[in-house]
Amino acid sequence: MLAKRIIPCLDVKHGRVVKGTNFSSLRDVNDPVELAEFYSSSGADELVFYDIVASAEGRSLFCDVLKRVASSVFIPLTVGGGINCLDDFDTVLKCGADKVSVNSGAIKNPSLIGEAAKKYGDQCVVLSMDVKLCDDGYRVFSLGGRVKTGLDAVEWAKFGEANGAGEIVVNSIDTDGVKKGFDLAMLEKVVSAVKIPVIASGGAGSVDDFIALFKSVNVDAGLGASVFHYRDFSIGELKHKLRESCVEVRI
Repeated sequence: MLAKRIIPCLDVKHGRVVKGTNFSSLRDVNDPVELAEFYSSSGADELVFYDIVASAEGRSLFCDVLKRVASSVFIPLTVGGGINCLDDFDTVLKCGADKVSVNSGAIKNPSLIGEAAKKYGDQCVVLSMDVKLCDDGYRVFSLGGRVKTGLDAVEWAKFGEANGAGEIVVNSIDTDGVKKGFDLAMLEKVVSAVKIPVIASGGAGSVDDFIALFKSVNVDAGLGASVFHYRDFSIGELKHKLRESCVEVRI
């Protein structure tokens, strides 16, 4: 049995880690380098770094902050935000990223997934999906949750897998920052449709939420932000509780 991964997420806006609710009402949290160092030494399996306004502002990711974060951690680092072409992949990999997360850029240019997978390998390409339950089903949103694309979430996940994505991060807009649990129903639909690893994001508020996630849905990892940033519980505490609940994790 593969160990489940626990992944803190740094949502970075103009050089600072921020956090909000339902992708809005952002509040300043901390310096990204300080938090990255803390998580790297606290038992996190990986770290995710998102420049959350790069796509909306029509610019590339801020490389200076990324380089400082990458040099401060000794765990795999996934980076996203403003990834629109192969040159953007190349840039963030040279800055120290291990994997590159593409979201709005892939929606604008779906062939980017396959092109990147061919050049850098499937293991490097992460398809990130911001998903919300609408009247017409689970739909994918772009530009940091601002624009409804009309894409069906499950079909988009299947497209990503078929075209070379090695992993999918599913961000629930509905549960983001609410801290009342992951969107298990939506996650189950995505996990059942693909064979590549799926990372669940949005809604973690307690240790029990992670236990329910791993016991209910066959995701490969759980991503959290608020619960870790505000020290609701430590990653070490979480992992011990998961192991006590017969969820395999690395300690």
